[in-house]
Amino acid sequence: MSRPPFAAVILAAGMGTRMKSALHKVLHPVAGRPMLLHLLDSVDDLAPAARVVVVGAGRDQVEAALAGRAVIAVQEEQRGTAHAVRMAEPALAGFDGDIVVLYGDTPLVRAATVARMLDRLHAPDAPAVVVLASRPADPLTYGRVIADADGRIEKMVEYRDATPQERAVDLCNSGLLAARAADLWALLARVGSANAAGEFYLPDIVALAAVDGRASVVVETAADEVAGINSRAELAAVEAAWQTRRRAQAMAEGASLLAPETVWFSWDTVIGRDVTIGQNTVFGPGVTVADGVTIHPFCHIEGATIATGADIGPYARLRPGAEIADGARIGNFVEVKKARIAPGAKVNHLSYIGDATVGAGANIGAGTITCNYDGFNKSRTEIGAGAFIGSNSALVAPVAIGPGAIVGAGSTITRDVAADALAVARGRQEERPGWAARFRDKMRAKKKKG
Repeated sequence: MSRPPFAAVILAAGMGTRMKSALHKVLHPVAGRPMLLHLLDSVDDLAPAARVVVVGAGRDQVEAALAGRAVIAVQEEQRGTAHAVRMAEPALAGFDGDIVVLYGDTPLVRAATVARMLDRLHAPDAPAVVVLASRPADPLTYGRVIADADGRIEKMVEYRDATPQERAVDLCNSGLLAARAADLWALLARVGSANAAGEFYLPDIVALAAVDGRASVVVETAADEVAGINSRAELAAVEAAWQTRRRAQAMAEGASLLAPETVWFSWDTVIGRDVTIGQNTVFGPGVTVADGVTIHPFCHIEGATIATGADIGPYARLRPGAEIADGARIGNFVEVKKARIAPGAKVNHLSYIGDATVGAGANIGAGTITCNYDGFNKSRTEIGAGAFIGSNSALVAPVAIGPGAIVGAGSTITRDVAADALAVARGRQEERPGWAARFRDKMRAKKKKG
């Protein structure tokens, strides 16, 4: 349905003392991304006319993380949620659309849910306020919403002010709500602090609207979508909920997760179809996996691109800048950093390939490393197409191995190797017949004398 423009007011002024952290609460990551930015992404899917984030302590941290994505309003003194929302009013002066109030520590709210709230606000019965609520398994100390069968709110009450009968209701206020700007500011101006905490409660606007003869309504959603984060334990629970949702999405889109509960995605992980992901695989930020890739168990992948049909792991680590091309093979205990592995190339065992290019069809033997750092600078290694690098070789960058060249096992290569050449750089083997036996006899005799 067609709706007027809306603005998002996100409350992020809480001290977050239960997190016991120098990092602002709303900047703690879920799936590798600050929770506040998860929420902003959902809001941005609906193209808001304005975004205002209300901050208190830790303003500098939040402002830096936002990087201009929202206007900052400051709540200098913590006097409750209604007071916090009022701090956003100057930033929205002249705005006459709808306002959605969200919480920076409730990051899993979907854009579709916000859209439902706005649509309900403009239903034919024209409610004054739309409140988002849920039915958690354990209502704990959440504020309660007393509503009739049609969702019309009869009363909203904070837990500490509720009667035993009201506390028995399992419909809980998430704190999120939507209202027309003109209604919201007028109602907030009338909110008082005559309650157990002496604070200005945002839910009180529902009762004030009722005094004016205007009804408010509730929209329900799943409890995990509006789970708030106030402690490390709650952060872990929200992370688990996010991961569960993302795993289900990956499988629905055509990936196979052999043990879904052990696979951890990042907020921006892209997974193609017919991808197989083994147990205990972790994706950091910035990973794209194309169709038909196999990732064996116990891999850690971050900032990497994996092309169609590549085979990774087990126990592989792909670091930022790793580009694995079509059909390439990265084997067990191999680390790749800022390197392109061309189509069909193989790095099968126990190797480190950093700041390098490995040509198409090249084969890198076990224990090979590119010595890319001299303590001051990073240098590159270029390995040509079809080259063969023998096991336990050290390629001291900057160095180039020509196409089709062979490097003998155990070599330390410090100069370029021409195409199709053989390079061997190791000490000459010597053998002294009987030396070992004579040595042992000598040492035994010495020990007896001692």
